[in-house]
Parts: sequence; structure tokens; C-alpha cells
Amino acid sequence: MNKKHTDLIDFDKKHVWHPYTSMSNPLPSYLVESAKGVYIKLATGEELVDGMSSWWSVLHGYNHPKLNQALVDQTQKMAHVMFGGLTHEPAINLCKKLIEITPEPLQKVFLSDSGSVSVEVAIKMSLQYWHSQGKSEKHKLLTVKNGYHGDTFAAMSVCDPVNGMHQIFESVLMKNIFAPAPQCDFYQPWDSAELAPLKALFAQHHNDIAAFIIEPIVQGAGGMRFYHPEYLKACRALCTQYQVLFIVDEIATGLGRTGKLFACHWADISPDIMCLGKTLTGGYMTLAATLCTQEIAKTISDGEAGCFMHGPTFMANPLACAVANASLDLLATGEWQQQVSFIEDYLTRHLLVLNQHSRVKNARVLGGIGVVETRVAVNMAKIQKRFVELGVWIRPFGKLIYIMPPFISDERALAKLVKAISTVLDEQQCFED
Repeated sequence: MNKKHTDLIDFDKKHVWHPYTSMSNPLPSYLVESAKGVYIKLATGEELVDGMSSWWSVLHGYNHPKLNQALVDQTQKMAHVMFGGLTHEPAINLCKKLIEITPEPLQKVFLSDSGSVSVEVAIKMSLQYWHSQGKSEKHKLLTVKNGYHGDTFAAMSVCDPVNGMHQIFESVLMKNIFAPAPQCDFYQPWDSAELAPLKALFAQHHNDIAAFIIEPIVQGAGGMRFYHPEYLKACRALCTQYQVLFIVDEIATGLGRTGKLFACHWADISPDIMCLGKTLTGGYMTLAATLCTQEIAKTISDGEAGCFMHGPTFMANPLACAVANASLDLLATGEWQQQVSFIEDYLTRHLLVLNQHSRVKNARVLGGIGVVETRVAVNMAKIQKRFVELGVWIRPFGKLIYIMPPFISDERALAKLVKAISTVLDEQQCFED
């Protein structure tokens, strides 16, 4: 590493605060020079196979020519314009595409900045919907444990209050209602008995509940857990029965990652509100969307406020909308289905064998997601360094070593990721405090 690169890393270590990292004892950060396809090139020359899709967002790989061109073309027209009182073609086309591909009742689209904000919007929609009907007592949220919906305040209030990342904020968050996490595995026979606690909470609290929110099929940062579609189907039925709005958080699962275009398709259900983010722009720029039904939009709009009380400055940024349109056009070709099927097949054949390893509690695969749950927590700094030495970018947390590679990943890239995971499992240093 030359002096320029060393100086950059030194400044970064002293002054730049990275996510979930201590400034007193920061985890190492690796200086990236460029990225293309499924490879991240470090300033030191190493090329790493990206197993994370940059936190689950880069669907089509880095530096994709069609996505690059969409940004270039839009830049020649305008990089941004306020969305209050103005509109533009990229946003209109994006909303049209989202309405076409999401479940039919979703007809209204609110664009925002990030996935966490899209959850905030969904929660505010739910509260304002009931307030507009004179039912402001319906102001609580029901959700399940082991969930994760983002790091902003309302989103934190529906993340797991005990095992999640936000316990220290518990005293200042909205007090919501938590059901036990879904227990029946995606691949197990369905056992309806596990619904009893959830049914009891609906029956007891429905007069206070504005909405039920859940990550469909896959609980992401809360443990990379895959649960049974029948559970999700029951959630929809209970929301209908007790007049509670049903929010699905498809930020991590939407747009093909689980093997269906949307994870709620596994249960063949339609939500009242859907949150999208992460993958919406193919991992190029921050953008999110919250979709809702005609009834919700009309009720809010006809209520006391006369409008929905939210408006981000960079809402519907034209650059982000343009690249999102290009990304959705790539998905519209249908190639993603073969790509995700290929990833799932490869990981099923080569990752699940790690269930035999003494350090592995459970290895599991669904769509383009592969998870190795270890018996003890990893040493983050040591295992990260070792993965870089092995030529891959995998960022575990806790007891979870997981991958969500870009859809374009080929056999060579997947083999390198699986080999790296297999290698670190054999190395005691990666699991020592």
C-alpha cells in the first residue's frame, strides 16, 4: 500500500465512524479502489468475490453498463428537483412499474430515501389511517420477535426489544406488542399449533393495534431465519379478521432474493402496505418505496390533515429513479429466475454439507441466500481479515456466516465463497475472543 493509501486509511481510522463500529477500538476497514461484476478490488490489489451484494443490494453486479448508462443519461437532464409541486418521468415510470409487479391491491406509491425511512412511512400511514377514522386509540404496532426493520426510531420500535441491536434505546421507543418469533422452519411440515400465541395477542389487543408488520418468509438481521409460508398466510388472515393493517417489509427479500419476485408470493398473500428498498436501484443509490392500497390513501387524504404528513427533501430523486427503472427492466427479462435458481442449486449442493461440521449448528439455503449458523460467535476482526486473505468479502455477525451474492455470480465465484466459509470453520482463531 502506497503512502496516499496509508494516509487515507489512517484518517479513516481516526475520524470516520463506520456502521456498528467503535471509534475507540475500530474494526479494520479495507480501502476499495473499484468494483466490477461480482468483484471488489482493494487499493492493495486484491480482488474479492463479493458475497454480500453490499448489504444485500447489488443485484446485477457492480459497474453494470445499462445501469451506468441510465445514470449518465439522466445526469444530462437533471440530477435532482424537488418533488413538492413538481414531478418527472423517471419517478412516474418507476411508480408505474412498481404497481405492475407488486400484488394488485397496492396502487399508491410513496418514494423515500432509504429502507428504514420506508418503514417509518408505513408506520405513519397506519397511524394516520386510523386517526382519520376517529380511531386514534389504534396506535400500537404488533410484530414478532427476532425481527429487524431499520435503525430509525419508529423502525427500532418494531425490532426485537431483547435480542435486537437497540436495547439501550428501549426506554424512549414506542411501546409495541411482540409475538413469539415464527418457529416452524420453511422446509418443515406446518404445525398450526404455533399460531396460538399470535392469535391470543390479536384477540386481546386488536382495538389498540394499528398494524402488524413482518419480514415475509426471511427474518434478516434478526437471525437469517427462514419460516413457513403458512405462518405468513395466517398473519394475513388475522389482520383481516381483526381489522388490523398488514405491512410486509420486503426491503431485504423483495425483487427476487428468495426465489420469488416478492417473498409474500410464497404464501400467495397481498399486504395492505409494502416496504421496498436496498435492491430497488440494483445497489447503485439509496431509494425506497412504500406502497399502499387505494383505501388507505383515500382515508388518509380525506382525513383531518387532508394529506399524508411526510415529505423527504430528496424524495423521488431523478438519478435514483432512473437507475431503478433500468434495474427493474433487467429483472423484467426474467433472467433473474434462472440466476437465483442456479445460486440456490449450487449452495444446496455445496453449502449444506457443512451441517456435518462440528462448529456448525445449522446450514440453510433459500433462493439466493446461504446461511451457516455456528455454535459460538465469530471473532469479527479476525474472521474478516481471514476472508480477505482468502479472496472473498463476507461480513458475518454474531453466530451467522451468511452470503447473498449478486444474481450474476457464476460457479467460480460461488465456489470461492463456499471454500472460504469451509476454511474458516476449521480455524480456531476465527472463533476466539
